[in-house]
Amino acid sequence: MFEYHGWIRVRESAADANDDARLRRIVDKFKLHIAQMDSPYLLDLRWMNGEPFVHLGGYSNHRSSPDVVELFEHVAVVAPGSYGLLHVRDDEDPGHENEVIVLRLVRGMVTQHTEALLSPCVPTVEDPFTD
Repeated sequence: MFEYHGWIRVRESAADANDDARLRRIVDKFKLHIAQMDSPYLLDLRWMNGEPFVHLGGYSNHRSSPDVVELFEHVAVVAPGSYGLLHVRDDEDPGHENEVIVLRLVRGMVTQHTEALLSPCVPTVEDPFTD
């Protein structure tokens, strides 16, 4: 099972003053990128209070398209002022089968962390399997 939930605030740079025209061009390219991902799950880019945000979430039997981790890495490169979090639970990820992993996007870098509030998944969020 592959479950993920996340958000990104899209920013051109970490500076207070972003170039609005350039940010709009970046967001327009993201719209195309997202459209090509063709996700059956939640994958939404919208403007809220004058700022662009991406929201995503899904639950499938196996890790497959859309590659949401690649999306976070793409945003880090193209809009390095962006920030956000992606929570991932992948029971087929060797060494992380019983963890929720958090990908943190900040200042053009994506780093991986174990989500201590939900890990280990068994027994934190689920009971152990018994026959």
